[in-house]
Amino acid sequence: MSGVGLARPVHGMSLDEATPDWPPLSVEELTDVFHDLPGLSHEEPRVVWHSPRPMSTSGRVRVADFEVFVKRHHREVRNDTRLRVEHHFSDHLRSRGLSTPRVHRGENGVSVHTRGEYLYEVFDLALGEDRYADVASWLSYLSPADAAQAGVALASFHAASADFDEPATPWSVLSDSVELLTSSSLSETLARLVSDRPGLALGLSEYPYLDDASDVLEGPLARARELTVDEAPLWTHGDWHPSNLTWSESGDVASVIDLSLANRTFALRDLALAIERAVVDWLDSARRGVIDFDEPALRALLSGYHSRRPLSRADREALSVLLPVVHVEFALSEVEYFAAVTGSLVNRDLAYRNYLLGHVQWFTTTPGRRLLDLVRHPDL
Repeated sequence: MSGVGLARPVHGMSLDEATPDWPPLSVEELTDVFHDLPGLSHEEPRVVWHSPRPMSTSGRVRVADFEVFVKRHHREVRNDTRLRVEHHFSDHLRSRGLSTPRVHRGENGVSVHTRGEYLYEVFDLALGEDRYADVASWLSYLSPADAAQAGVALASFHAASADFDEPATPWSVLSDSVELLTSSSLSETLARLVSDRPGLALGLSEYPYLDDASDVLEGPLARARELTVDEAPLWTHGDWHPSNLTWSESGDVASVIDLSLANRTFALRDLALAIERAVVDWLDSARRGVIDFDEPALRALLSGYHSRRPLSRADREALSVLLPVVHVEFALSEVEYFAAVTGSLVNRDLAYRNYLLGHVQWFTTTPGRRLLDLVRHPDL
């Protein structure tokens, strides 16, 4: 693959770099894809930055004096129907005043460009500074001020998405949903998913997953379900952390990127995800042997959100019971991805033991209980 050099390391399941699962973008494939886009088809493209995110291949690409962002997915991970929903959602958010990068469409209106086993998206660059571009995705905010503005922006995101009425998209590899949270029978839902999805069956085949679900997941999921059963459905971001945001010179959030985990869930769950993704120090646990959390960032994120969408006492209680299980659907989809798509048994085991089960169990530790207490009672 000429024009890109050797494959660059990407972020892994810890703070250590990893070998990429996917080849880097090449000049040849970009030139081919850009034939679908007349405004980009006249000059040879050049990749000027390779994203270190591991589960797809993406980067900034220069064509003459113009730059775009290109993202490539394998067919086993994404399909064009799902990507078109993301583009429709992005268009809706912009129509409501929220900045998201515009997707480039060909003369026939097509926004997903298919070449062999890959699907491509081409976007305008996001507005603002991408100050977390090379930071591992689930690390905390650089400052409480950034966390506060992220909370404000998440509230604005929820307001902008309120009248987006697309149905929820179904379970797939690397996806988010509320399928387990809203299920009245966890064991039956898991059995159905395993029956319907051979890749998930493969991923879970070496684990006592029904016993683990009963012992670790069922009780916390039932408590979360009980307190959120009346929450209004809403299209949410699903992966709100600082590297999915860009920033203005004044310190506000300038743009929101990456809607790949967006789905129809509900607002409090999205806020819980924003806490779980970026406030707890999951990635550094292997080095330090302990998992702690960023208390100033937690307080600032909640304060920023509350300033735009006030949180009641009942909301805070619901957040506290959502937090231990807010990750479970995506964690299971990661188990499927690592088992059936990349074939990484090491990462499959990390996704199952450390992520799916370990995150639930962390909230029973002293720092985990402290975090939940602060969510319930921010004046502590």
